[in-house]
Amino acid sequence: KLYQILGLDYFTCLTATSFVFTVRVPANPPCWLSGHTVWASRSVSKRLEEKTWTCRTSAPNHKRVVTCGFSSHVTAPSHFYDGIFLFPAGMNAAVRAVVRMGIYVGAKVYLIHEGYQGMVDGGENIKEATWEGVSSMLQVGGTVIGSARCKDFRSHEGRLKAAHNLVRHGITNLCVIGGDGSLTGANLFREEWSGLLAELVEQGLIEADAVQKYSALHIVGMVGSIDNDFCGTDMTIGTDSALHRIIEVVDAIMTTAQSHQRTFVLEVMGRHCGYLALVSALACGADWVLIPEMPPEDGWEEKMCQKLSANRAGMKRLNIIIVAEGAIDRNNKPITTDYIKNLVVKNLGFDTRVTILGHVQRGGTPSAFDRILASRMGVEAVLALLETTANTPACVVSLCGNQSVRVPLMECVQTVKVQKAMDQKRFEEAVKLRGRSFENNLKTYKLLAHRKPESELPTSNFNVAVLNVGAPAAGMNAAVRSAVRVGISEGHKMFAVNDGFEGFYKGQIKEIKWGDVGGWTGQGGSLLGTKRTLPAKHVEKIAEQMRKHNINALLVIGGFEALECLLQLYEARATFEEFCIPMCMLPATISNNVPGTDLSIGADTALNAIVETCDRIKQSASGTKRRVFIIETMGGYCGYLATVGGLAAGADAAYIYEEPFDIRDLQANVEHLTEKMKTSIQRGLVLRNENSSDNYTTDFIYQLYSEEGKGVFDCRKNVLGHMQQGGAPSPFDRNFGTKISAKAMQWLSQKLVETYRRGQVFANTEDSCCLLGMRARALVFQPVVQLKDDTDFVHRIPKEQWWLKLRPLMKILAKYKTSYDVSDSGQVEHVIHSRPKDSDASVAM
Repeated sequence: KLYQILGLDYFTCLTATSFVFTVRVPANPPCWLSGHTVWASRSVSKRLEEKTWTCRTSAPNHKRVVTCGFSSHVTAPSHFYDGIFLFPAGMNAAVRAVVRMGIYVGAKVYLIHEGYQGMVDGGENIKEATWEGVSSMLQVGGTVIGSARCKDFRSHEGRLKAAHNLVRHGITNLCVIGGDGSLTGANLFREEWSGLLAELVEQGLIEADAVQKYSALHIVGMVGSIDNDFCGTDMTIGTDSALHRIIEVVDAIMTTAQSHQRTFVLEVMGRHCGYLALVSALACGADWVLIPEMPPEDGWEEKMCQKLSANRAGMKRLNIIIVAEGAIDRNNKPITTDYIKNLVVKNLGFDTRVTILGHVQRGGTPSAFDRILASRMGVEAVLALLETTANTPACVVSLCGNQSVRVPLMECVQTVKVQKAMDQKRFEEAVKLRGRSFENNLKTYKLLAHRKPESELPTSNFNVAVLNVGAPAAGMNAAVRSAVRVGISEGHKMFAVNDGFEGFYKGQIKEIKWGDVGGWTGQGGSLLGTKRTLPAKHVEKIAEQMRKHNINALLVIGGFEALECLLQLYEARATFEEFCIPMCMLPATISNNVPGTDLSIGADTALNAIVETCDRIKQSASGTKRRVFIIETMGGYCGYLATVGGLAAGADAAYIYEEPFDIRDLQANVEHLTEKMKTSIQRGLVLRNENSSDNYTTDFIYQLYSEEGKGVFDCRKNVLGHMQQGGAPSPFDRNFGTKISAKAMQWLSQKLVETYRRGQVFANTEDSCCLLGMRARALVFQPVVQLKDDTDFVHRIPKEQWWLKLRPLMKILAKYKTSYDVSDSGQVEHVIHSRPKDSDASVAM
């Protein structure tokens, strides 16, 4: 039984009793084994490093203990040696991850060029992949192995040829990267597989025993689509990169539009899905957006012109209108960019221009988010194939929040239902079918973009202050804009505090209006100003200012210092009643070192800055040959930027504080790079977190590498510094900041109502002073007091870091021999199951 399940070549039973038996395995248990279900309903949860695994059975007091011997050999289940197939239509990072993870576990991996057409044609289109062959792919857009639409594969004869070509190469595991059509075709191919093999035997093209040998076809899909229109996943590979292209164009257009006081009508891709249009409108603060899922009400032309006119009268020098190429009105009549342009010119006389982005959105360098997503999904796809049996249904590796899950393939192919709902003018249903993420994006856009007349706004008589604390982070301004506008919509009077708590006790507080935050979304840094000053020494003066301005709630946007500030204000409640008000913190720091959240505003922008720099450095190293670069990243004692940046940039190593290292590790890395220089990849990239070690500094590592690598490679160093804090916010950070800030303001409004008694607000409970963070799959309000036990205040980091699980992945893809814990690998879920209420918040799109 053990032999069958573990897929081992052999084992030796040393002892056995009725309750316990011990087995010695001569080969190293493979990296995919840890956390596997070994017996039905009995799982192994121990880490690979532990040599004894205990499996409980359903019988009372019944244990089976398996003791394994270790060596350096890695094995995969027998069926896995048959090979993996990669169908291109997504990101090169996914191709790279599947190839290298497949080779790592001992499988043969084949690349099929030109998609299904290459599968049908066979020949030179099917080539075995090599480790070095997928190097230098991360920074390349599109797909380096080609993609093509294939009419032949739609026919039975075409699929028969494809089956023949796969059997000839011994391929029975397919990793398909594509959209609805690609994945649906793969599933049909799987269902017909046994029949196709029988036909091939009848025609004499394959031997009869091949039917038994290649009896099952295993399929795992990854979704590659810029439209993000796939059911069952929060984000598809390629969408974030497309948003980068759109926002880059919008930011460039804004400068000329402001100079000439122009109105721009931008058409973005999305014939049947308005995701790109909606999210880009949210990210740039567009005046109007038109999407196919929610056509405007009749008479929208007049309303749009009124809004454009009002914005221009409010001293706004430009107007942006974003249109999805499939935008329609309530009668399913297309709304074109030319129609909108003529409408604006005729009714308002504004200088109006049209820009159609077209296939610009499909090109360019992949973003850091897409590289990380594709790498994680690629490895998860290989793990899914490792676990397949003849009865396992085809699945899609998906993203739910910040976790990977596996969803049955045919449950995901539901976009036809959305189109049907739109055709039947059931637009509310169409929006819901797009998923909670899409629905929340639409609600947030409406809340922030369309200002109600003063007469229609509620009057709450509450005053809310918003301020930034800590180091600047891209996306802070988007969060402030969102908070101000949601607060005004809720009827509150909003106050802005300049320069953090230092400005607070100095009285740098002023009311901020709706129009004051116009255009803030795309601005980097902190327009309010931010300081690291903590309130402890100035509590009395801050209380005086809160009393003077009658502040009823507080929204603090910042990094680790913001958490410390809220803790100090919470403790000051016992002395000063002014602090007995609802308080909320939003994590905003490039270091991503705030406990209680997986991601922080600003971290994605910093990652993109690091990855862009590393791409340029790698290009330089490729040109000079035999060169290794040591790159120092920021982050304090938190190694998030070094680790995740290293994964996205394809680094050979990343040194961080959370994973102690010594001189032997440095020597091992030098030896690894020495071996690498013997291959065709004659360059190296090593990242180091700025506080990873007091003694093994960047200079020390540079000198060690230079000396030990003498004659084999030379070495250079770069300290990236504060360039990681600058630049325009990425689409991710703009939307993450916008959405969590809106949610925080709605929470504060609710708390204000709940705690208002006898003419004043009084909130002194733990749950009235919270941090809003993204945990795995949902946005969660967590009392800051309860986060103290999870925090290392000396080093200003959380005690547990989710991203540490990505380090083995980075090492595997860099060709290090290491173990990969799959105890947290994706579990099979169903689209019909309700997801956590805010599962989309992690991707914030």
